[in-house]
Amino acid sequence: MKKILTLALAALLVASFAFPAFAGDKKVKLAYVEWDCATATTNVIKAVLQERMGYQVEILPVAAAIMWQAVSTGDVDALAAAWLPVTHGDYLKRVQKNIVDLGPNVTGAKLGWAVPSYVTVDSIADLNKYADKLDGRIIGIDPGAGLMGLSEKAMEEYKLTDLELMEGSGATMTASLNNAIKNKEWIVVTAWSPHWLFGRWDMKYLKDPKGILGGEETINTVVRKGLKEDKPEVYAFLDKFAWKSPKQLQMVMAWNQAEDADPYENAKRFIKENKELVDSWVK
Repeated sequence: MKKILTLALAALLVASFAFPAFAGDKKVKLAYVEWDCATATTNVIKAVLQERMGYQVEILPVAAAIMWQAVSTGDVDALAAAWLPVTHGDYLKRVQKNIVDLGPNVTGAKLGWAVPSYVTVDSIADLNKYADKLDGRIIGIDPGAGLMGLSEKAMEEYKLTDLELMEGSGATMTASLNNAIKNKEWIVVTAWSPHWLFGRWDMKYLKDPKGILGGEETINTVVRKGLKEDKPEVYAFLDKFAWKSPKQLQMVMAWNQAEDADPYENAKRFIKENKELVDSWVK
């Protein structure tokens, strides 16, 4: 009997090493940056996985660098907020051996500095002239964002010595923009598309003649190495997942701006109203 128990224990130990702890389970972890676009996308992915595929999903809001690192180390399964090729290009270079890029989930993305249409300046190169009207500030977002790194470079390249790039968050940026527009004040914000602010207000991007902030980008889905083998159903869904257009994503983002909005409930609404599209993701 003792020999049988020993052999059984040995067999269990071999099995535990042969199959990772997460293999075949029904749990998924997703990391994202708390940008409005990433929040909308991540919650839609969560809703499909939970409501249609029977998984238990944990979503983790983190800084961009941590998001990439977590996928590369296998601490989370995926992210759907990879701005490429420029914004998150440095992060990709550091971890590309340990991740799988599944390609765009939305195209036509863009970074830039934006102003309300009543602001009569058209180029970043001219901003020093209007430092007083801008109260000496460019309104930024969270300091770890790729957009902020590029914005710092733009400050240097355009020699914007009379202005200061202010750190904050996506929420503080849009709050500042809202207050400025109410009072018809001049303001420059670090911005990106898709974003609900372009649907709510009449905005324009400033020209970037040096191309510091990059051109059109895509937002990609990235997964950890081994996900295809561990959770083939999840991998297949994430590989197929894509918005029809930036406008579709911006629609969900706009829903999330309503008072007392719940991004997960809005994600459930989206998958209910777009059954044919969701079916194409999960088949």
